Amino acid sequence: MDRLTEMEAFATVVDQGGFTDAAKKMGISKSAVSKHVSSLEARLGARLLNRTTRRVSPTEIGLAYYDRARRVLNDAGEADALVTSMQSAPSGLLRISVATDFGVNHLSPVLSEFLNDFPDITVNMVLNNRYVELISEGFDMAVRIGELEDSSLRARKLTETTKRMIGSPSYFQKHGRPQKIDELNEHKLLHYSNQSSGNVWKLTAPSGEKRQVRTAGWLSVNDGQSLLNAAISGLGIAYLPSYLYADAMKKGLVEDALPSLPVETQGIYAVYPPGRFTQPKVRAFIDFLVQEFAEKGPTNW
Repeated sequence: MDRLTEMEAFATVVDQGGFTDAAKKMGISKSAVSKHVSSLEARLGARLLNRTTRRVSPTEIGLAYYDRARRVLNDAGEADALVTSMQSAPSGLLRISVATDFGVNHLSPVLSEFLNDFPDITVNMVLNNRYVELISEGFDMAVRIGELEDSSLRARKLTETTKRMIGSPSYFQKHGRPQKIDELNEHKLLHYSNQSSGNVWKLTAPSGEKRQVRTAGWLSVNDGQSLLNAAISGLGIAYLPSYLYADAMKKGLVEDALPSLPVETQGIYAVYPPGRFTQPKVRAFIDFLVQEFAEKGPTNW
């Protein structure tokens, strides 16, 4: 007899507390379940079940065997599910959490192509600038930028972005250009108001020393595009990722405020809950993003 079938029959008898209920669970006859268990005991040379007219319970050896057998059966079930999952067409609702700036500028424009490629998938993309709990809040995946805080999540790198201080030519003509980090305190700074660290810019000096700039900003706003617009209009210096300012810099609308500083690079990742296999809809979207951003970043946007 098949070993897995014997294991399944025995484990189901233990789970259900008897042969009759086990037979119903497995969809076979009670005598067939009994034969599978008897064959297993004969092969192992050990009694695994205590049988009485009222109840069936595992022996000490049977209980130890049950723990291992249940793991084997669960692994076998996951293996079957993996094959089925990988062969099935991606479908269903895909809930994605994305930072507002990146979502508006770089995900929204390509969603139509993805949905045309996978018509059985529907997307609910939530744009916000807070750190969401994927599992408890019901998200299938998220796109995150910078250092990953939750090491329990699986992650796949999509591309990179740089982060620079930028301002308009008109601003630098009127207020001068800072020559070193300390001179930033004399300038009008534009801050992102949702930063957990407050109005603090973490910079690296040409020497490699890590520095922090703490100063009240002339403008604070919880939206990167608004900060870019403010910088373009000459209101001050903003500290932004290249995926936001790259186009404006190509057009000459903004310039690097302190080009002597080392370039700060951040990874952009697709993160998703841990597990032995990835849902087809999640795998399809991540593969799509990897291909879409293959030639993007860190400054090419």
